[in-house]
Amino acid sequence: MITMTEIAKLTGVSQPTVSRVLNGNQAVNPEVRERVTACAREHGYQPNVMAQSLAGSRTHLIGVILTDISNAFFADLVKYIEQEAGKSGCRLILFNTDYHPEREQECLEVVQRYRVDGLIVVPVQEETKEWRDRVRRLQIPAVVITRQAKELDSVYVDHKEAGNQVGRHLHEQGCESYVFFGNMADEKYEGFREALETFDPVNRKRFTNIATKEPAAVEKHLAKHLEKYPGRAGIFAYNDRRALQLLGILQKMGIEIPGRAALVGFDNTYMCEYLYPSLSSVSQPNEAMAAKAVELLLHRIEQPKEELPAKAHPMHARLIPRSSSVTAL
Repeated sequence: MITMTEIAKLTGVSQPTVSRVLNGNQAVNPEVRERVTACAREHGYQPNVMAQSLAGSRTHLIGVILTDISNAFFADLVKYIEQEAGKSGCRLILFNTDYHPEREQECLEVVQRYRVDGLIVVPVQEETKEWRDRVRRLQIPAVVITRQAKELDSVYVDHKEAGNQVGRHLHEQGCESYVFFGNMADEKYEGFREALETFDPVNRKRFTNIATKEPAAVEKHLAKHLEKYPGRAGIFAYNDRRALQLLGILQKMGIEIPGRAALVGFDNTYMCEYLYPSLSSVSQPNEAMAAKAVELLLHRIEQPKEELPAKAHPMHARLIPRSSSVTAL
């Protein structure tokens, strides 16, 4: 592989000038800059990122830690993060935690070893002081995405408001009982229940929460709920993967959708419109969240001495009604 010294000899400029050009310094004469970059491209020059980091210069690497890369929502999100970071010449190193705090700790250690310029993270336990202290010890800028974390810049959707949209929608569709498939500590649940208190106080107590993901147990809970409450049931799943699971179980049980059960997911992943029936879901502004997260991170990286307080940047989601919850579109 060609080195900076060899590029300097081929182009007739000094090695420090080559270094400035290849590290993005715009103060170099344009004609010289073009000659050096053309030579580097022709000979397939690749920077030694680790050597750059040891020398104290930027690596132009951003660490991205996600909780579940197999979820289409996160795959879509990281695509937009990569596109936005690429506009500034940055590349990503991607990590997956599978929602395990121990795995997250391992990822943070690797991030530190690679000396990335900054970090965008979907945390597992953002509410704990221990986690926030661990991130601060990295001594690099960090932005939390899809969650809100104290003392760190955070870009996220207001889940409570989104859950409220779902509750209102299912009430408007004439539902007489409700099911939430997910953790009751989730703000989506809080917003959902708040909507029932406001818009359907008569039926708000006709409610079942299903936290298990085991198919047989889910089917048992659904059968019990539908037997107890014979009217139309409104079902809200905390993400599209679980909504898809519910869709299959309901079809297996012979439950008419949306006539007997109206189903809504969350994330509006690409599969929603191709299912039968097509899945109503809450759409998050992935592209806007990614752009904002990268913008905040790059500002922190480029202005390390500017001590700005951490800010929360909530964004709004939008319910997309489809055939799984609406009888006539």
